Amino acid sequence: MSDIVNAAKEKFEVILTEQLARVEEMKKSANFTDYASLDVIKVGVCFGDGIGEIISKHAETVLRHVLKDLVDAGKIEFKHIDGLTIENRAAKNAAIPEDVLAELKECHVILKGPTTTPQKGDEWPNIESANVAMRRYLDLFANVRPVKIPQLGIDWTFFRENTEGAYVLGSRGVDVGDDISIDFKVITEQGAERICRMAFDYAKNNGYDRVTVVTKSNVVKTTDGRFSQVAHRVAKDYPGINLDEWYIDIMTAKLLDEARRSDFKVMVMPNLYGDILTDEAAQIQGGVGTAGSANIGKKWAMFEAIHGSAPRMVTEGRAQFADPCSMIKASAMLCRHIGYPEQGEKIEMALELCGQFEKKMKITGRDTGVTGEEYTQYVLGWVDNPDLKSTWEAEVDKVKGA
Repeated sequence: MSDIVNAAKEKFEVILTEQLARVEEMKKSANFTDYASLDVIKVGVCFGDGIGEIISKHAETVLRHVLKDLVDAGKIEFKHIDGLTIENRAAKNAAIPEDVLAELKECHVILKGPTTTPQKGDEWPNIESANVAMRRYLDLFANVRPVKIPQLGIDWTFFRENTEGAYVLGSRGVDVGDDISIDFKVITEQGAERICRMAFDYAKNNGYDRVTVVTKSNVVKTTDGRFSQVAHRVAKDYPGINLDEWYIDIMTAKLLDEARRSDFKVMVMPNLYGDILTDEAAQIQGGVGTAGSANIGKKWAMFEAIHGSAPRMVTEGRAQFADPCSMIKASAMLCRHIGYPEQGEKIEMALELCGQFEKKMKITGRDTGVTGEEYTQYVLGWVDNPDLKSTWEAEVDKVKGA
């Protein structure tokens, strides 16, 4: 038994040493990238695998369309990045192969398609999630996911910590002998503070007077307890903004509570809870295919769908019917992030008109609906429509008056 315990202790020592080194890196000051000061903004398009390649190309089509004048002027450059397929990652036994990571780091922002994460017992080696690895390698600490449903009074923005929590060491757990498996959850003072501060800054800059922190600190007292304590400490720096705390279990119920859910606006939480709540929120919006996601760090940022690569759709020959809206939404978020909010707003209004109001076309994931290409052209038709904003405003006013 002592040999088993000592082996586990040695592995934990390695992990703890790495995490302490990461804390020291976070303590170093750094400024966010100033995109306005760049001569050229380099946008990487990383297709992923499964349906990722297909829906990423649809999103790139929309992105190139709204940014065409800037591309023609040489202000924005696109770069295709291959190599994140599960086949290539498995062959090189790496979550992100070194040559692919080098290409990613050459870009300022990345539009990334879904990637397959191996599951224990499947055909692939036990490599880490490419998403988790990319967030760590590029220190993309803030996962920002907006969900907006005007007809339900929903205007939510989720701030999910990206580089810690239950996922950061997801492939580094320990099998202690034949009977016990232990995984690790990590929350640091520095990691919790920077995501909480970003949520409060967003609330302050957008006129919200409430931030909700989501934890399970009544039971998971050490890690969630630290996250909760940091949120309450940060809140003291933002007079006029109230902080309330909800536990993850009841919070999943409150997002479905028609009498209460419109009260929530800005929410901040550790990684796993953010993953759960944003998928639930996206389903209320119309499905996980409708929601995009921003992963923001100080030097780089990555924009993606919130769902996976859906390999079953590929094997069943249905990939052309995959919903591109999540990736198109991500492209709108990318536009806003690099300093082109008007282009981002056009995409967002067009998506809402097509998906929530007009609904002339429907994506079902099968031949009972339109293809992703057809839906993309439907969205682009509204992007170019001179009556886009007035039509969108009229539809929103109808909802408010209902």
